[in-house]
Amino acid sequence: MNYLKAGDIVNDNLQNKLILSWVKLSGLIKNSRITTGLKYNEAIVMLSIYSRYLIDGEGFTSVQDIIKETGMLKSQVNRTLGELEKQGLITFAQGTEDRRTKFVKCVKEKLDVFLTVHNSSVKVAKNIIDIIGEQDTQTFINIVEKLSDAGYKAYPQA
Repeated sequence: MNYLKAGDIVNDNLQNKLILSWVKLSGLIKNSRITTGLKYNEAIVMLSIYSRYLIDGEGFTSVQDIIKETGMLKSQVNRTLGELEKQGLITFAQGTEDRRTKFVKCVKEKLDVFLTVHNSSVKVAKNIIDIIGEQDTQTFINIVEKLSDAGYKAYPQA
């Protein structure tokens, strides 16, 4: 593999363009205020729980599934879940098959708090679709899912 050295011209280098695009997208996401009303991590965790709720009407989600789905550290997820519980947005439940497994579920009576935030995010998503079109949006989704499915395979092994 050819790695860059000091003095190499990288303007047309595909890897460099990918990194610059990644940085631009990261900055855009961080600065977009897509989750006004809840902290970013709270909104992300609630989205995971709410997605499960839409499937089964209950939303029981294991903490491990939230960690896997969000890519957050276990300590971040636990801290975020604690904050959501304080706000009355979720409740905890213990697993019946394995008592070490912790589950959370959304509190139906408080879903309006999350949905206010989520609806704001949906408006942002709609605006993005209007800008790049449905086909490019689907392509973007496919790329992100492919990268997500690959996990950390793209990262060099130590």
